[in-house]
Amino acid sequence: MTVMHTGEGYLSGELQERFAAAVARNRGGGLLFSGGLDSVLVGACAGTCTAVSVHLASYGGDRWYAERGATFLGLDHHPVTVTVEEALSVVPEVVGIMKSFDPVIPNDITVYLGLRRAKGMGIAKVMTGDGSDELFAGYDFMQKIPDLTGYMTRMHAAMRFSSNTLGDSLGIVIRQPFLDAEFFEFSREIGLDLKIRDEGGKRWGKWILRKAFAGVLPPEILWQTKRPLEYGSGMTRLRGIIEKRVTDEEFEEGKRAFPVRFWNKQHYYYYRLYREVVGKIPPPEDNEKECDCCGAGMPRGAFHCRVCGDVVAWNERKS
Repeated sequence: MTVMHTGEGYLSGELQERFAAAVARNRGGGLLFSGGLDSVLVGACAGTCTAVSVHLASYGGDRWYAERGATFLGLDHHPVTVTVEEALSVVPEVVGIMKSFDPVIPNDITVYLGLRRAKGMGIAKVMTGDGSDELFAGYDFMQKIPDLTGYMTRMHAAMRFSSNTLGDSLGIVIRQPFLDAEFFEFSREIGLDLKIRDEGGKRWGKWILRKAFAGVLPPEILWQTKRPLEYGSGMTRLRGIIEKRVTDEEFEEGKRAFPVRFWNKQHYYYYRLYREVVGKIPPPEDNEKECDCCGAGMPRGAFHCRVCGDVVAWNERKS
């Protein structure tokens, strides 16, 4: 049964208690700490842990939030600053681990470098804020979806997080309190009117989550806007650099030579690496459908191809 609007005050307290319990059940010695709301909430409930944040040198808006959040919570904070060259050097590794040429690679680079630092520090279990946006409608685009309930139901059935795959490759156990089975089911029952709501003249996702921790976190942390990890870490800077590494002639030739609908030069760049470190695109299995962008197998009902990226995004580009 969906939690009703009339239970707002009670729900805020219960939500805080339930999340603290979820963190306790999913404790780790480390925390991937962007300084965004989700990782700060995990840190607030976890208490003592080693927080690792990653930023591209001279870029990334999350740096201030990570430092502010870690100081406020008293966390053992280890910021990792990498150069453009260092970030680009791990792209083939990330492509090989993820077995994907999805253009979200800059996001995955941030996660990989954070987990790699944690491993170097001897941390065996790392917590993340994965799942919060998917559960509490934290993405801005969700506010424009007519049937958001149906969309979120499909998303919950198919969502996957790169931290799991990258963690497995490094021998690190990933702990995800927001995806804790008990907390996940409780959160899904909360009505959308409590997840998306106006506050201070602005429309906010994760509204009830913010209200639940009012008084626990400072307002500048609690009411910060959503920033994709690649933007907050500065890794989005890599997109323009990679774009320049592919000439117009190479891109046109690639579009003729390979049976893939490339979105842009970045997409093609990652595909070239994919061919080198992974090989052929896996065809659909008996219970799968074929991705109309790259031909890979996709679970029926899925709207995101695990190999080439978001098929919905490509179809929007075609229209």
